[in-house]
Amino acid sequence: ARDRATKEPIAVGLEAKFMMGRTPANIEVIRPLSDGVITEFEACEQMLRYFVAKAIPTRRLGKPRMVICVPSGITAVEHRSVRDAAEFAGARDSVIVEEPVAAAIGAGLPIHHAAGNLVIDIGGGTTEVAVLSLGGVVASRSEKVGGLAMDDAIIDYARKEYNLALGERTAEEIKIKLGSACPMPTEFEAEIRGRDLVTGLPKTVVTTTAEIREALEEPVAAIVDALKYTLDATPPELAADCMDRGITLVGGGSLLAGMDRRLNMETGMPIRKVADPLEVVVVGSAKFLASYDSLQALAAGKS
Repeated sequence: ARDRATKEPIAVGLEAKFMMGRTPANIEVIRPLSDGVITEFEACEQMLRYFVAKAIPTRRLGKPRMVICVPSGITAVEHRSVRDAAEFAGARDSVIVEEPVAAAIGAGLPIHHAAGNLVIDIGGGTTEVAVLSLGGVVASRSEKVGGLAMDDAIIDYARKEYNLALGERTAEEIKIKLGSACPMPTEFEAEIRGRDLVTGLPKTVVTTTAEIREALEEPVAAIVDALKYTLDATPPELAADCMDRGITLVGGGSLLAGMDRRLNMETGMPIRKVADPLEVVVVGSAKFLASYDSLQALAAGKS
């Protein structure tokens, strides 16, 4: 969140997220990154400075080395933008690691072995699917679909079916409460509140798990398609390994009810869920930094 006129930051991270849809005209809430890439360079730099200051209150040890995770499908120009933002934020040097690699490290997968390891990271802006072996990515797919696309799908559904305008936070709450990727043993219904697009007045409607599942079908199907594409591009020997070892499912989107069952139904592969799906990429980044000398060959870029 920042002042609309001066561009000075007011809040960062969760504090800013809680302000979405509730700010006066002089304050705007923005996402410095969208679909895994920088969209607001200055805001991204300010955000990185904030996090560095929070992590290292006193800079006695000098400038830090940053490990930054990016989607596997970004361009060289986008790589450069990430490194530039880190440099302007005060990094001594920056190491770029692809998100599936960091996720695999964080999940404790033996990616240096001569065997296939399949990871799906369903993030906010992107879904990353990758097969890793011998310390490298053998096949991968990056799709600009994730938790935010699911929220947008719910907003679109409410607009078309109920003439109801929803905010992003409300859509996310509905996704968490009623969202699912496949039919569930117990179906629920709940009231959702928004603004009537015809009268402009507050309006409440009742929706069900089945309706929200219908709304989410397009982004969920895109995730399934990304998985099938990656498997199709995987060498047969590694595909057999993946069938035996299963899919490691991480990221906030993996928490959608029934996502693991849906992927199992579509592929017949066992699904392995980790204890901390929201933090596994960060944990992998920390492990990478702690073992930098032995893992630096996995970096996608360095400055």
